[in-house]
Amino acid sequence: TRLMMATKCWLLDPPVLLLLIIWKESMQCNGFTVNPPESISVTDPGHLGQLEITWDPPKGLTDMAECSVTYHLEYFNTYKNRWTAVRTSRRSYTTQFDLMKNVEVRVYTLLDGPCTNNTVIKSKIYTELIQNPPNTGVTGTEIQDFTCVFHNMEYVECEWRRSPKTPANSKQNLYYWYKSLELAKECPNYVFLDGVRIGCNFSKKSLPNFMDVIFCVNGSSPEGPLKTTFTSLKIQNQVKPAATEKLYLQAGGDKLELQWENPAGSVPGQCLEWQVEHNQEGPNGKISKEETLVEDNSVSFPLSTTVKRNCFRVRSKMSKYCVDKGFWSDWSQQVCHPGSHDSL
Repeated sequence: TRLMMATKCWLLDPPVLLLLIIWKESMQCNGFTVNPPESISVTDPGHLGQLEITWDPPKGLTDMAECSVTYHLEYFNTYKNRWTAVRTSRRSYTTQFDLMKNVEVRVYTLLDGPCTNNTVIKSKIYTELIQNPPNTGVTGTEIQDFTCVFHNMEYVECEWRRSPKTPANSKQNLYYWYKSLELAKECPNYVFLDGVRIGCNFSKKSLPNFMDVIFCVNGSSPEGPLKTTFTSLKIQNQVKPAATEKLYLQAGGDKLELQWENPAGSVPGQCLEWQVEHNQEGPNGKISKEETLVEDNSVSFPLSTTVKRNCFRVRSKMSKYCVDKGFWSDWSQQVCHPGSHDSL
């Protein structure tokens, strides 16, 4: 026999109905509910904010031969400033948090299979964890303007500015970690200004490409520990190519042809995009400037008889086809037509 329910209700065999009673699920006209996970915990293995989230299954979800149990996890990504969602059949998940901000996690239970008429059922409520950051460090002593630059893909230099509220005789430390490191490491080569640490240099092979690298800058002072700052970067997105050194400008007929060579070094030429700055001096001595983005190593401009002089310079950065972002190189030296040692 079958148990017939009202419109939009499930047709349930007695064994399934018995199972639902064991689960203590509530039968409703539009189906049944499933409980959220029992609890959430977060473990810090000392990887500068790479935390392991674990949770327990809802009570009663045992012997689930007819249905699969998965979980819908949401966490607030403190580096991207938005919620991120993940579905997993496991009861743990590892991801990165800024330990100086709240850790916010919530998990739903999902049920799917013959026991739900092959419809995914999601718990109406979630189990949540909110973990506040430690209230340690002298107020207002966080570093400012932390930046890392991968110079011509040859070495990485990270720099920061001290807060004006940093006490005298303070010392700041930089630590870094990525997935293939067992433990966080300290800066191998600090950069100093007037005896004060303001940065750290890394050799080309010290940091991996296409992997999140977590940086932590903390410190000590006569007044107590300094506020800690965490930053997550992908090194391939921090490339600053070298300046272009060789430019060629040729006039032919009614146009100017500008060509240049890729900068020397490790940056692949096919990954570069270019910006060309064109300065023109009019007959009245007035200078006009125009900037153009190009993908190739050459560009043509019309040669006007009303323009007394044309000058050009170029710079490059990694294109969106190779990386997510990057830094512009310094500008090249100018080349001009008619040629002169004086620039516009």
